[in-house]
Amino acid sequence: MENKNNFISAIKAAFPHTVPVMTGYLFLGISYGIYMKVSGFSFLYPMLMAITIFGGSLEFLAVSLLLSTFAPLQTFLIALVIQARHLFYGLAMLEKYKNTGLKKLYLIFSLTDETFSINCSTPVPEGTEKGKFYLAVSLLDQSYWVTGATLGGILGSFIPFNTEGLDFVMTAMFVVIFIEQWLKEKKHYTALIGVFCSVFCLVIFGAESFIIPTMVCIFGMLSFFRRPIEKAGGFE
Repeated sequence: MENKNNFISAIKAAFPHTVPVMTGYLFLGISYGIYMKVSGFSFLYPMLMAITIFGGSLEFLAVSLLLSTFAPLQTFLIALVIQARHLFYGLAMLEKYKNTGLKKLYLIFSLTDETFSINCSTPVPEGTEKGKFYLAVSLLDQSYWVTGATLGGILGSFIPFNTEGLDFVMTAMFVVIFIEQWLKEKKHYTALIGVFCSVFCLVIFGAESFIIPTMVCIFGMLSFFRRPIEKAGGFE
């Protein structure tokens, strides 16, 4: 009973930090479910894909992959390229997810862009076990996406819906998370490194292929300047 109460406390502590994610995931998840439905799939498809894949951009792409000819190797390579940025997220979370026991298995699976942003930048509340706090954030974020995708799949049978332009929701959500992190930090070295690397790689590689080079650049600069940043209090 004590463990259950502790986890409920972790959920309560994590929820306020996930509100921006809830807004974006529910809205975009509904549009994804509707997109699946109007493409000819039952609501079970977006629901199950939200549970097992849990990768927004990959799930949207999976619609066209499911409608195309069977090509497992091509599908694997596309999925690897799209989700490759999570390799860098994982490296950044090694220390934070250390000593979390079996929870680590789910934490690894559920590490999306938004969950990474929260767990990486948010201090664990006093009196809350870090593993349970990270687990609560991850579970809440996935529950928002699964709920949105399922509702969209059901509503898609009754409501005509245009999904054009809804990807801006994710951009707006990232802006909110970035501003929140900026206001919390005493120093802004890590945020400035992220902005610099993003702009630099966007100019060099273009909008279609700058994500992975940006991740490499950020990881390299944070690793190189780790000691000076820590000394100045730039890591929370």
